[in-house]
Amino acid sequence: MRKASNSQTSDRLIVFRAVDKWYDLPAGRFFALRDVELKIAKGEFVGIVGRSGSGKSTLLNLIAGIDKPNAGHLLVDGQAIDGLTDSQLTQWRGRNVGVVFQFFQLLPTLTVAENVMLPMDFAGQKSSAARRSRAHELLQLVGIAGESDKFPATLSGGQQQRAAIARALANDPPLILADEPTGNLDSSTADEILTVFHALSVAGKTVVMVTHERDIRNVVDRTVTLTDGRVDEIVERPHVGGIPA
Repeated sequence: MRKASNSQTSDRLIVFRAVDKWYDLPAGRFFALRDVELKIAKGEFVGIVGRSGSGKSTLLNLIAGIDKPNAGHLLVDGQAIDGLTDSQLTQWRGRNVGVVFQFFQLLPTLTVAENVMLPMDFAGQKSSAARRSRAHELLQLVGIAGESDKFPATLSGGQQQRAAIARALANDPPLILADEPTGNLDSSTADEILTVFHALSVAGKTVVMVTHERDIRNVVDRTVTLTDGRVDEIVERPHVGGIPA
């Protein structure tokens, strides 16, 4: 059963139009995604679910511009990113996308604040003092300002994921992509991280999260289920507001 979003076209941040992604292997052509039609609105918190090999991470990589579709078109905030060169994609991604990974991917030799500053350094944004101020502001936003001068290894898994979220927000991108962000956390900490993502979407960020979790329908605005590379089901949460207790 597919239930389309009631968003207006002008509010759509991500639009998939008949997107295929395949890989030519010795055994033949393998379709990771096939004929994907999907629209995600600005400010939505969307969960992408499905079994391993269903195409979840491939879909996220296409949105991030890490990979390109073989057929169809993909627009993000009106930009047809499937037509950009690799160098253009790198610049576009730095301005528009923040990525959060399952295993945090924090650099162990940098402090938490320095990890958050890193995307700003790469983008050449702000002075050194302004970058540090921005990093502390973001760490305060995710609730770990007191850990800013510590190294990642001294933090809990939940604190490291909060630091990773702060890093993803460093350049104030409109889009946050999360690949199994709770997969390495206990259930209580996972709930805390989902609350952070929910708050970001309420504040206007678009959050697209790939997950194996099946009990997220009371948290996200919509759940998109992939089966064998196809969009099989889209279910909207029947109410809006805060995360239910």
